[in-house]
Amino acid sequence: MKKVALIIGAGPAGLTAALEFLRKGDIHPIVVEQESFVGGISRTAEYNGNRMDIGGHRFFSKNDWVMNWWKNICSDMMLRPRLSRILYLRKFFDYPVSLNANTIKGLGLWRMAKIGCSYIKSSLFQIKPEKTLQDFMLNRFGKELYLTFFKDYTEKVWGIPCEQISAEWGAQRIKGLSIAKAIKHALFKNSKETSLIDEFLYPKLGPGALWQNAADKILEMGGEILFDSKVVRIENGELRIENGKTFKFDYILSSMPVKDLVKAMEGVPQNIKEIADGLMYRDFITVGVLLDKLEVGNIKDNWIYVQENDVKVGRLQIFNNWSEYLVKDQSKVWIGMEYFANEGDDLWEMSERVFKKLAISELEKIGIAKKDSVLDSVVLKVPKAYPAYFGTYNRFNELRAWLDGIDNLFLIGRNGMHKYNNMDHSMLSAMEAVKAIHSGSKDKSVVWNVNSEEDYHESK
Repeated sequence: MKKVALIIGAGPAGLTAALEFLRKGDIHPIVVEQESFVGGISRTAEYNGNRMDIGGHRFFSKNDWVMNWWKNICSDMMLRPRLSRILYLRKFFDYPVSLNANTIKGLGLWRMAKIGCSYIKSSLFQIKPEKTLQDFMLNRFGKELYLTFFKDYTEKVWGIPCEQISAEWGAQRIKGLSIAKAIKHALFKNSKETSLIDEFLYPKLGPGALWQNAADKILEMGGEILFDSKVVRIENGELRIENGKTFKFDYILSSMPVKDLVKAMEGVPQNIKEIADGLMYRDFITVGVLLDKLEVGNIKDNWIYVQENDVKVGRLQIFNNWSEYLVKDQSKVWIGMEYFANEGDDLWEMSERVFKKLAISELEKIGIAKKDSVLDSVVLKVPKAYPAYFGTYNRFNELRAWLDGIDNLFLIGRNGMHKYNNMDHSMLSAMEAVKAIHSGSKDKSVVWNVNSEEDYHESK
């Protein structure tokens, strides 16, 4: 009789693990998912014939295995241009910031001079050790550029000051971006210096279509996926879901939030419970807005980062520019307004009617579109979208060591590892866990080492 691997979560990590078990053939995977859909935050939501990519997902990886995996699962991938910009002072600036005529004109010579002097000062007087995200950014960009292009947006995302966030988040997400590289690129156009990718793959109908294909493949090969199955208890080699049904397992791979995993487990030491209880998350709200037209013309951006402190919106997605097939009527503009919240706060608890009104008023305030152009709108909430690098995160290694000591338990994915992984990193964590199980290895460091490299993941 085959051994059983119970996989918690039908997001990128969980579905990858299930499919890899089936391809190897000797372990039966059962995926339990508390929602009624696959993909996790990488799903595609539908509303009145229009599709929303929750958070925006570029299909690019430095890992050939991941790239081939995607192409094998989804045959209708399109090659899309990458363009993101920053909205600041009601003007558009390149993202990442480029030292070019548009930047100089937009900021003005006086502000540019202050940025240059501030950068030189930060280079001469580095903050060591880097304890906070503010330290990390000041060391790389200087105070003036940090205040201009980074501080307000970052604090919208996390809801707390940058000096209260671990520097590890910067190391995880910003990595190789720096002013020195921007200057080198400006002076030497043919420089081999790392720059961000300018194209990426994208499924015709959004990321959810790819993950639905993966789920269909799992079922076709004999795996199981159980929806609306919230995990409530794990003990003595059994997992129980909310309806009372229990499953015996030989291995368990968890991509559910670590906080919730520990709550479901028996025999957890008090110090581990305290760390898990203190882990924090940032929640995500997207307002889909269908427009007759934009006031800023036919822009080509995938994302627009809103570095304006007089509005709450953090980022805009123009879904037409991800794939025209996400939009039912291609003469219209379908955008996503992204907000960051905490479950239970004023934004999270706001009624859909009031939230729509807020979003549409902000869209007009920042000059993107007028209220009269709005044809339709919808609000969609995603809890625990971003694992936070504050709270009890400074003790996370203690929690990790205890969980890693459970031989048949493997943590995978973004929330499973409480690590700000992208989609490809979540998949690789699952792949490494499956490999470790098949080899009989008890060394879980290979799973944790995914996305620990210094090179930025979207660079070439």
